[in-house]
Amino acid sequence: MRPPRLQCSAGKVLFAIVVASLAILRAPAAETEWKAGLASVKITPEKTVAMAGNAARTNPFDHGAQDIYAKALELEDQQGDRAVLVTTDLIGVSREVAEPVCERIQEKTKLPRSQILLSSSHTHSAPTLRLEERADPGMTPADARSIVVYTRSLQNKLVGVVRQALSQLEPARLSWGSGVAHFVMNRREFTPRGVILGVNPRGLVDRSVPVLRVDSADGKLRAALFGYACHNTTLTQTNFSLCGDYAGFAQAYIQERHPGAQAMFMIGCGGDANPYPRGTMEHAREHGVALGREVCRILDAPLRPLGGPLTCAFDQASLPLQSLSRAEVEKMAANGPSWQTGNAKAMLARLESGEKLASTYDCPVAVWQFGSDLTLVALSGEVVVDYVPLVEQAIGPLELWIAAYCNDVFGYFPSARVLKEGGYECRGLYTTEGFFAPAAQDVLVAKVRDLAQRVGRRAPLP
Repeated sequence: MRPPRLQCSAGKVLFAIVVASLAILRAPAAETEWKAGLASVKITPEKTVAMAGNAARTNPFDHGAQDIYAKALELEDQQGDRAVLVTTDLIGVSREVAEPVCERIQEKTKLPRSQILLSSSHTHSAPTLRLEERADPGMTPADARSIVVYTRSLQNKLVGVVRQALSQLEPARLSWGSGVAHFVMNRREFTPRGVILGVNPRGLVDRSVPVLRVDSADGKLRAALFGYACHNTTLTQTNFSLCGDYAGFAQAYIQERHPGAQAMFMIGCGGDANPYPRGTMEHAREHGVALGREVCRILDAPLRPLGGPLTCAFDQASLPLQSLSRAEVEKMAANGPSWQTGNAKAMLARLESGEKLASTYDCPVAVWQFGSDLTLVALSGEVVVDYVPLVEQAIGPLELWIAAYCNDVFGYFPSARVLKEGGYECRGLYTTEGFFAPAAQDVLVAKVRDLAQRVGRRAPLP
């Protein structure tokens, strides 16, 4: 009698499995907490344009190793609050270029300024951006005009890619995690002559690789936003090929392995870090593949869900500049190190025209809070790595993503320690004139703390 009972039990189990499977297939998809819209636009110049990032390189690019892009991710939470992030394969978008774009986005989409975030990868193999026809040494007037034409076209494309993303909002799920990549190297090398741009294996770097995954309602990968805190300078002044550098190759690697998904890159606090080794296109590809593989590994690992609401805050930190006498400026302009003289000469020219030197610089700071699950801190300028532990100490190290080169890439932003040591990262502003004072560090950190409190980030543990 036992065999028939076993057969009967097996039949019941099979019937139950079939019924359960049909129920799963027929059940409606679980409600999603987010909507996400994605868009991408190629921003490769149609005509040659002078390249940015290395003063010794004045010739336009001669060909392109890869196309460069602007990409938009629009998010909407259950309350209907929206925000948009735009990433670009560019050296940096200054306030002069960025704010007219943001004003037009506000006009077209009704998004508040706090809910618009522009990010640059800081590749040194992208076109120069400028809205005035100023010919640098080695440039022709035609070169200067081509820069302005390209920049205005870029502004139009940035507005357009945001509007396109907004028109494509679909139900989505968000999750995030982090990993590690190892090719970043602190570049502040200490020598008997002072700090130089070199290789410092003992120096502080941030090797973390944060990743935000965007899935469709049925679980298909739609986008991967990832970061790394390293100058996008594998390619140096000897390169004349348009290229996204390691970040461009990493995005391409991810998209090749996940067809239909959009890969987006945000650089972190890598103002005093370079890729290692560097100097060739092959190095750039190798670093891109290494970073891309780590992102793909993270995408396949268990990730933490991100809930809403999405709360955004945006403000200006009034960063103090060094108060220098005319005699001090003249001395810096005449006998200062090479990284200092250009800024000092511009300050001297302002003094000679009868103008006063600025005492502060207003620096944009943004914080996005995803429920209680993640805080994205978006700093402006070329921020050195010291601001990772400084921000962690201020608002806590958990559920934290720190990005830089956002909204206004105005120059280097050193810490008080770096200012004391000296070196290239102390060169100050390059979109205007001035050198940051040591007190600027505490002003910025205080602003981050203030914005984190405004968006509801939980206070750090004592």
